Amino acid sequence: MRRWIAVLLLTMVGASTASAAKKDAGTTTLKDVQPTGTTDTKEKKNQQYDFIFEASGSHYTCRTSPKTSLKATDFVVGSDVKYEVDGDKGKLKTTSGKQVKCTVVRVEKIPAPKQ
Repeated sequence: MRRWIAVLLLTMVGASTASAAKKDAGTTTLKDVQPTGTTDTKEKKNQQYDFIFEASGSHYTCRTSPKTSLKATDFVVGSDVKYEVDGDKGKLKTTSGKQVKCTVVRVEKIPAPKQ
């Protein structure tokens, strides 16, 4: 009996991990861009940014690396961006061709509207 429960639990964990790591791509509207972190050390000489967007029924927060240099004015809130999400890796590209790679740090399901 315990063996079956263990097999069932492992199957459920494996299925949820596989679904969380799926690839997704498309076009969405950039909801917000916020600076995060500090630039106080040699390793963190560039400002990090959190990009916030909605895609496939989820609300994503994607953070740039402190090694990435970018202009915040290249990513205008409310503009359309192409996105790619593969597990915890993300990529955003503006219509003018500016591109940034980021790490997904938060995913939230968008609740269904109440009727």
